[in-house]
Amino acid sequence: MSGLPAGARAVVVTASNRASAGVYEDRSGQVLADGLRGLGFAVEGPHVRPDDVEALAAVIREAVASGADVVLTTGGTGLSPTDVTPEATRAVIEREAPGLAEAVRRYGQEQVPTSVLSRGIAGTAARTLVVNLPGSTGGVRDGLAVLGPLLPHVVSQLRGGDHA
Repeated sequence: MSGLPAGARAVVVTASNRASAGVYEDRSGQVLADGLRGLGFAVEGPHVRPDDVEALAAVIREAVASGADVVLTTGGTGLSPTDVTPEATRAVIEREAPGLAEAVRRYGQEQVPTSVLSRGIAGTAARTLVVNLPGSTGGVRDGLAVLGPLLPHVVSQLRGGDHA
């Protein structure tokens, strides 16, 4: 499908105190995992973690160390004091890719003006792309709409491929 390199692997991480405590089901993580499978990725997760910088950074680090091509997070990107996914991600990534985060925010802005409140970031650690998406199923779908066409090229580049 669409030029995704063979064996592309993605890891999904959900940041949510309530979902990690079993208060409600992690719907956005499931939508994200299903969407990535639809793009041709082998998907691990969602790994549901509480809104805790160290817990989130640890699961992202593990995914990078495992050689995952992509780590997409859902949740914890807002302005609430408990929203710490960008901080956890910043502790792991080596280089930011601000255009990706901006494109995700801009995509849904007409329909959902509050999309610009997401503090999600994007960047790379080793040969892994890490992107923070909002914690709603709509925000995840919007993020996949933006990232889907870009991921084959990104994965190829991070694996050392040349520009097309």
